[in-house]
Amino acid sequence: MVDKVLKSEKEWLEMLSSEAYRVLRKKGTERAFTNDNFPKADGTFLCAGCDAPLFEAATKFDSGTGWPSFYQPIEPEAVEEHADNGFFMRRTEVVCARCDGHLGHVFNDGPAPTGMRYCMNGVALRFEPEE
Repeated sequence: MVDKVLKSEKEWLEMLSSEAYRVLRKKGTERAFTNDNFPKADGTFLCAGCDAPLFEAATKFDSGTGWPSFYQPIEPEAVEEHADNGFFMRRTEVVCARCDGHLGHVFNDGPAPTGMRYCMNGVALRFEPEE
């Protein structure tokens, strides 16, 4: 079981940029090609809301969608998946298991070895290079 991070809306507003708040706390989506400029280096992608480790850089790939994409989370328990049937679509939402921040969606059109594409909002992630 993951220890949940609980904050008031006021606390989230104070600590996050307006765009990060809109995405993480209000389930927004950033425009494509606005936040996929992370370094090509070994390291870990963390939740921008609570610093929970989410994805290893080695699992990142260029999906051509304009959003950071990964073929698997760092561990299955790092994220939670929920049905998202909004906007007349059937998708699977991905949230941070620690703070419930909206990260993006997962699709089954990714590369081997998993065949999954975790299509994340870049503003919802923070890159920590390996030392």
